[in-house]
Amino acid sequence: TLPASILKAFQIEFSMDILKSCIVIFVLAIVIQIFSWAVGFVLYPGFDPKHKKVLQYATICSNAGILGNPIAEGIFGQMGMMYASIYVIPQRIFMWSVGLTYFTEAPDKKTLFKKVATHPCILSVFIGFFLMVTQIQLPEVLNVTIKNIAGANTFLAMALVGVILSRVKMKELVDRDTIYYAFIRLVFIPLLVYVGCKLAGLDDLVTGVSVVLAAMPAASTTAIIASKYKKDEKFATRCVVSSTLLSLVTVPVWCLFLV
Repeated sequence: TLPASILKAFQIEFSMDILKSCIVIFVLAIVIQIFSWAVGFVLYPGFDPKHKKVLQYATICSNAGILGNPIAEGIFGQMGMMYASIYVIPQRIFMWSVGLTYFTEAPDKKTLFKKVATHPCILSVFIGFFLMVTQIQLPEVLNVTIKNIAGANTFLAMALVGVILSRVKMKELVDRDTIYYAFIRLVFIPLLVYVGCKLAGLDDLVTGVSVVLAAMPAASTTAIIASKYKKDEKFATRCVVSSTLLSLVTVPVWCLFLV
């Protein structure tokens, strides 16, 4: 459903202003990823080494794709969804390169390129961008199909969050490490992104999308990767669930502040 939503978002009239905004948000997303990678080295002093690796990965890899994109679409409309789909490209690259170095050796360039280039969402961005620039119109039957599939995206994303939350007992979520991480992921990073966007004089839509996506909880892949490489899967799951649960409060607050 997410690739369908991305294709739908790019079905707009093309202009140079839109192209400039796409470039701006792409560059901004790269800067945010580099910043998140850098702060991961200094924000978790004295933590258990296994926990620190998980926290560093979860700092650069948020749920900006599955959860962030439908929220951006719901708050900022079709343009918000388009910008959000571009925003996550650098994160996908970091996820499969820098992210894996926390648990194992980074993949070679060929493997990295394959993982990123063949991801359904990345392919949808390229196809959607091509359609937007060329203004090629898809056949009506295909257009209707894409829009109907895209319509299920937000519901399924919220249902997935509910499933994740149902798997962990509430009393197991609250500890110093997970609460501290949730503050970094949900408050500290998006606050710095907001200040940076305002100082740079970026327009409200680019700023809003960037801040909301920067305020997303830990990516579900955090627990998956931790399990695969035997790096405390339970702690990684607690980080995902606790940050997701708390984001049900912090994300609406950010949206109210930005809109």
